[in-house]
Amino acid sequence: MYAGVVDWPWWAYVVVVLALTHVSIAAVTIFLHRHQAHRALDLHPLPAHFFRFWLWLTTGMVTREWAAIHRKHHAKCETPDDPHSPQIVGINRVLWLGVFLYVKEAWNAETLRRYGHGTPDDWIERHLYTPWHKLGVTILLAVDVAIFGVAAGAAIWAVQVAWIPFWAAGVINGVGHFWGYRNFSSPDASTNIFPIGILIGGEELHNNHHTFATSAKLSNRWYEFDIGWLYIRILTALGLAQVKKVAPRPRLGELRPEVDFETVQAVIANRYDVLARYAASLRQVYREELRTLRDSRRFKGLKHWLTADAAVVPDDPRSRLEALFGESRALQTAYVMRQELVAVWERSNASREHLLDMLRDWCERAENSGIRPLHEMSLRLRSYALG
Repeated sequence: MYAGVVDWPWWAYVVVVLALTHVSIAAVTIFLHRHQAHRALDLHPLPAHFFRFWLWLTTGMVTREWAAIHRKHHAKCETPDDPHSPQIVGINRVLWLGVFLYVKEAWNAETLRRYGHGTPDDWIERHLYTPWHKLGVTILLAVDVAIFGVAAGAAIWAVQVAWIPFWAAGVINGVGHFWGYRNFSSPDASTNIFPIGILIGGEELHNNHHTFATSAKLSNRWYEFDIGWLYIRILTALGLAQVKKVAPRPRLGELRPEVDFETVQAVIANRYDVLARYAASLRQVYREELRTLRDSRRFKGLKHWLTADAAVVPDDPRSRLEALFGESRALQTAYVMRQELVAVWERSNASREHLLDMLRDWCERAENSGIRPLHEMSLRLRSYALG
């Protein structure tokens, strides 16, 4: 059996596989995702075409198809029209069979027509990358076998070809909408799988991404690391990329003596930070109230559901929450007032005057509630500034 042109120890083959598949991960997150699908950055033609060629060679994916399917996912997230929501079709189907959901949606001409605009349409795309998209992985097999031998080459090729379908189509689209932690109460089920984004190029920070979809940087907290952003900064320093958008940072100014129109605008602009801060306030009230209740063990494990959409709370935690609210006026007040605060930016058809009255009333009741976290939250709202 042909043994190839190299004869390395087993660990060297593992390093090669990890290096090659990591290039594919970088190509997906930088080129397909942040550059093509969301236009969060511009890429110089040199790295842009390298990434496009590499993805053709190692995955056979078509740029227009990937961008269109991903844009539809954001537009229809967690609905029956979402191409790959574990909340709709189940976690096992997305995690293990996510690639087939992708292929199915790629055959939807309406998806490509509506969401596939602005992707490459040059000569090489029309005559090679799209019509001959399976040729690349065939060439890759021949190259791997020629270098590493039949057995090792075929194994390395199989891992390369399966890497993106599993990690991107399965783990990110599946686990990233099912399990993990959330920095922001985005209107979908997205989660951050892990705060250190290396293995999947930073895509582990999926809740951050769904909250600020057009941001070129996916990390948001000091303890989060997005290696894709590191690569983008290197490309930028070399003049090969230009960042267009990043997630806005909340800006605080002087405490206003009263709520005015600028306060309303600033609160709406910083609504995701507002929700994140409010979630911390709710958890604080929850902890304080549990210490004062008799037999508080009945209410353990409800912290997660305090900031969840009431429509998705299962029957058991819902009934326990209701019992908890019956024994804790402070927590019930904080819980209800969160929904009232959300209404300030959800009522898009309300007049400026009505939104101003709503926020003024909310802040007044919060500061007179006798609940310290609510009082502090009101002061923060009156300190938000427009960027």
